[in-house]
Amino acid sequence: MLSEFKDFIAKGNVMDMAVGIIIGAAFTAIVTSLVADLINPIIGLVSGGVDFTNNYVTLAGEVAEGTSLEAAREAGANVFAWGSFVMAVINFLIIAFVVFMLVRYVNKVKAMAEGPAEEEAPAGPSEVDLLTEIRDQLAKS
Repeated sequence: MLSEFKDFIAKGNVMDMAVGIIIGAAFTAIVTSLVADLINPIIGLVSGGVDFTNNYVTLAGEVAEGTSLEAAREAGANVFAWGSFVMAVINFLIIAFVVFMLVRYVNKVKAMAEGPAEEEAPAGPSEVDLLTEIRDQLAKS
């Protein structure tokens, strides 16, 4: 059983998957930092600092007007935190766009590294066309 496990681990696709997961985790940290530290402040500057995170509706419990979402949750109130969801969707869209742009750039670099695609030579006449032409030439003679 131990040798089967070694064979399983030694397979290329398992190792590739492990490397992919590790690099993916590191890449997630980079993209999250890019969005949180660089892109969101610029968007906040352009949009006048709009942040929906603390917008919520109290479903049950008593919460003073103007209480932050975190304080409302700590007070034990049952809240419908629609603002956090909206911000999560906005952050997802920003992250998805950044990842799209990075993948697009990597694909362009990869295509440039491969060099120009070789063009296929134009196809000549098919075997049937050649045989038909030979038959017609023989019929003429």
